[in-house]
Amino acid sequence: MTDTGFSPERIDTGKPHSARMYDWFLDGKDHYTVDAEAAGKVLELFPGVKDTAWANREFMHRAARFVARRGVDQFLDVGTGIPTEPNLHQVVQAVTPSAQVVYADNDPIVLRHAEALLHGTPEGRTAYLHADVREPERIVAYARDHLDLDRPVALSLIALLPFVSDEQDPYGIVRTLLDPLPPGSYLTLSHVSAEFDPEVWERITAVYRSGGTQVRARSHAEVTRFFDGLELCGPGVVAATNWHPEPGMRVVREQPVYVGVARKP
Repeated sequence: MTDTGFSPERIDTGKPHSARMYDWFLDGKDHYTVDAEAAGKVLELFPGVKDTAWANREFMHRAARFVARRGVDQFLDVGTGIPTEPNLHQVVQAVTPSAQVVYADNDPIVLRHAEALLHGTPEGRTAYLHADVREPERIVAYARDHLDLDRPVALSLIALLPFVSDEQDPYGIVRTLLDPLPPGSYLTLSHVSAEFDPEVWERITAVYRSGGTQVRARSHAEVTRFFDGLELCGPGVVAATNWHPEPGMRVVREQPVYVGVARKP
């Protein structure tokens, strides 16, 4: 069963978008010249940025399986990004075929690819909402129509919160998304950090800002704060490649991304 829940919107190809730059880092094909140019500037400053993107993606796969294997069969993925297989619903429906997934993203090009996100198992359900994380009440309302909020839900915020400024209250946004979810729900989160090389990340931030995108790298303590009131699963908030590493990982070297998974008590 599928549901789109969006209306068409024009794609702005005049300035880079973080989701399309991320697609470029993952060697995808769904970006424009302006995105490739901006991403190329980041690559010049930080030659390992593609490994960072892949480490982040691989963490999402491991964390989704981790939560699904603990009996959670409902997922709310905000900041979905351009589809790169396997997508979250493919990962969790491989564990639980009847798993239900709601995706939300604000980039119109992701909207164009919603069809790819809406094809899951016959037993499962996927839905897509064109929305910005800065309107969390709208996301919760849509999720309530497609998920049973009386049962645990896994909230996935992967590489999203760096694009929410302090003035936009990222901690309040996360609380708004989590508050309606019942005990036994999970938060899966990844966030870039400047602690590994502050000078380089300051220049990378300037690249994003020059394209009109605000970006905020955060410290280990600031990332850990997103999990306040939750029970962190081991090994806690760590670099992405250090979170439950598995054989066959594409990236094994430590990357400047902190990640964590926590359960709502």
